[in-house]
Amino acid sequence: MWRNLRIIILLLILATVAQQTFLEKADLDWKHNFYVAVYPVNVDGSGEVGAYIKTLTRDDFEPLVEYYAEESARYNVSLRHPIEVQLGDIVNEIPPAPPNGGSIFSTIIWSLKFRWFAWNNSPKVPVKPDIRLYLLYYNPVTSPSLAHSTALYKGRIGRVNLFGDKSYAKQNLVILGHELLHTLTATDKYDLSTNLPAYPDGFAEPDRSPRYPQDFAEIMGGRVPISETKAEIPKSLAQTLIGNKTAREIGWVK
Repeated sequence: MWRNLRIIILLLILATVAQQTFLEKADLDWKHNFYVAVYPVNVDGSGEVGAYIKTLTRDDFEPLVEYYAEESARYNVSLRHPIEVQLGDIVNEIPPAPPNGGSIFSTIIWSLKFRWFAWNNSPKVPVKPDIRLYLLYYNPVTSPSLAHSTALYKGRIGRVNLFGDKSYAKQNLVILGHELLHTLTATDKYDLSTNLPAYPDGFAEPDRSPRYPQDFAEIMGGRVPISETKAEIPKSLAQTLIGNKTAREIGWVK
């Protein structure tokens, strides 16, 4: 009896996941825009980060909205604003961190925990969000470097590591823009061991001659290629582009 019950529960879970996957893929026809809710989290609990988070407004994320509008127009997407960002309330809980070099099983367990966390930590915003991103702000004085952020296509959720200081606001939007595209099936286009953009898909202008230095970063490539062994972090979204492969992955190119 218990064996049959477990099988029924498993089949129900698989059916739910299959239905959600179908609906998420259908969304990428871009007949409607995506509403994104961003939830600030004061990870280290510092007063400086807390004070910074309290200054955030919807306008701080408007450059990201306009960035996607401009980039989508290059690919003839008909929507004026394919991405809309809503600033949600501060979340006091920290989403579970992904396993460090864990097995496939542990990664699956983590993803389920993260989705459960998001279910229980999604303060209401004016429009029900399609994507939920938790902005984990750190004090740059005590945390001068950040671990890689993580975002999931299934469930369209992400935990984004950022610096809680106004001077990093433009670079924060680059990281946020990168992770948001992961929730829309975009893949990384850089070498994980070196952080160097992978040629050609990780280059904003792969056909440029001479190839180096580049002026822009492909947003999923993460950095501006300067030489075969050097790449720089873009200063702002204005120094990034969405390349053809990324556009194809998210449905902007058929």
